[in-house]
Amino acid sequence: MHSGTDTGTGSKTSVLPITEAMKVTDHFIKAKDKTLVSFEVLPPLKGGSMQAIFNTLDALMEFKPPFIDVTYHREEFIYKKRTSGYYEKTAIRKRPGTVGICAAIMHRYGVDAVPHLICGGFSVEETENALIDLNFLGINNVLALRGDARQFEDKFTPEDDGHKYALDLVRQVVGMNEGRYLDANIINGEKTDFCIGVAGYPEKHFEAPNPRTDLRFTKEKVDAGAGYIVTQMFFDNKKYFDYVDSCRKVGIDVPIVPGLKPLTRRYQLNSIPRKFFVNLPEELVAEVMKAKDDNAVQQVGIEWCIQQSMELKKAGVPCLHYYTMGDTETSKAIAEAVV
Repeated sequence: MHSGTDTGTGSKTSVLPITEAMKVTDHFIKAKDKTLVSFEVLPPLKGGSMQAIFNTLDALMEFKPPFIDVTYHREEFIYKKRTSGYYEKTAIRKRPGTVGICAAIMHRYGVDAVPHLICGGFSVEETENALIDLNFLGINNVLALRGDARQFEDKFTPEDDGHKYALDLVRQVVGMNEGRYLDANIINGEKTDFCIGVAGYPEKHFEAPNPRTDLRFTKEKVDAGAGYIVTQMFFDNKKYFDYVDSCRKVGIDVPIVPGLKPLTRRYQLNSIPRKFFVNLPEELVAEVMKAKDDNAVQQVGIEWCIQQSMELKKAGVPCLHYYTMGDTETSKAIAEAVV
């Protein structure tokens, strides 16, 4: 039941109940040995509506996700023709609104939201201002990522006054947690309380020269203050288990959450390895190749992801994190079989 506040005019404004925000790592502690389920959503394209996200999450809330991740994509460049006949290079953000989306999710569903923070396209001051906004909104979880290179560029290029590595971003968030801001004149600044997640790569980051070096970079982020790791997608659970073992051997002791994405279209046999630098098991490829159409491919992908999830759950992973990519039907079918 909603409570009402008297406005002094005889009418009342409704006030929604507020759920106290929790850190992602606290959700893991609270769950003890239970494997949680979480989902990741894309912001709508500029000019789009939040209703698309609500439609996705309305169908997934029955699985009681304790938190929802909201991705962020760096700016892209387009060329606008000027009256002079020359073309002007202009940066656009196709999917803005991550902070607002997180606030809307927490308000509507009473679950925690985890915005993705990226280095690309942002100065350190813009990052600080975004963190201040998140703190004011009571959003105390972030996933700190370097982010991808711009479209049509072959390597990542930071802003002139931006972070080059996710490690630098982690350190900035930790600094704010300790009350340190960019302006050295700020004395006794507000201490934020962000829980920081970072990415991990069971098949190594494609830019890392070897897995050992990649692990060292990950350990640096954890040592700097990251509280948990979410992995890149993988389709062979052995890759995940080996990765966890390797992490533990080098002293990385934070929770490691497996990130999962079902294969749903035949063309993904080529696009996923090319874009995400992961391998597809021969057995999965063979089943997809035998499928008569994409509907059959989707069923193969769903069943494969269910079997992955059940094995990971049996092994006691802290959480199963699903990259929904707006595909509610597939995510729901998997979650129904697993939860």
